[in-house]
Amino acid sequence: MTSEELADIFLSGDDYYALNKVQDYLKTHTRKELFQELLTPAMYRIGQLWQENAISVADEHLATAICDFVISATDNRSQEEKENAGKVMIMGFEGEDHYLGLKMVACVFREHGWTVRYMGPNLPLAHALDAAKQWKPDVIGLSAALVSRLPLVKTYMDAFRTLEPKPVVLLGGRAVALADLSDATAEGAVVLKSLETLQHWIQARKESNHEASA
Repeated sequence: MTSEELADIFLSGDDYYALNKVQDYLKTHTRKELFQELLTPAMYRIGQLWQENAISVADEHLATAICDFVISATDNRSQEEKENAGKVMIMGFEGEDHYLGLKMVACVFREHGWTVRYMGPNLPLAHALDAAKQWKPDVIGLSAALVSRLPLVKTYMDAFRTLEPKPVVLLGGRAVALADLSDATAEGAVVLKSLETLQHWIQARKESNHEASA
């Protein structure tokens, strides 16, 4: 199955057929491949069709809802948190309504034994800061699909640097993948261009922790 075919299935409105096709795909592919090679390009395709007025806003919302359903239905939480690898809060910047990428990131962390608090998109900084003070995550993941959200990177990072203990801040999303965030990395943020780079980061952290404990 190709991402174009999956995009057509999403647009058809048949959620259970979409789920069956994705479950068949997972029999021979990893969840990372599902997210990176199938779901993400399928939704990019749908966004392109919407920009070209080839589909309506209602069509785009329907496809997004079915993609959301598929991600949730294939998120195997029976194996989550077994390794106690750490705690991660995942959220979108204030004004950022895109959330499918956030859910994919949450799934990847769960697969690697992390305790996840998925806070959703469009989380105002004051509420994000309060939640982080109470829960004390090891990592905070932020996503920006819209370039207009990038000016908030420094604001959020400045706020999160006041936390004790200081969490690692991960930055991802479509806008982040296209932007130059060297200033943010200089201040300690980790910029992740794809889910593959996220997996590499998680694995490297795991190996580093094992070496430290040894």
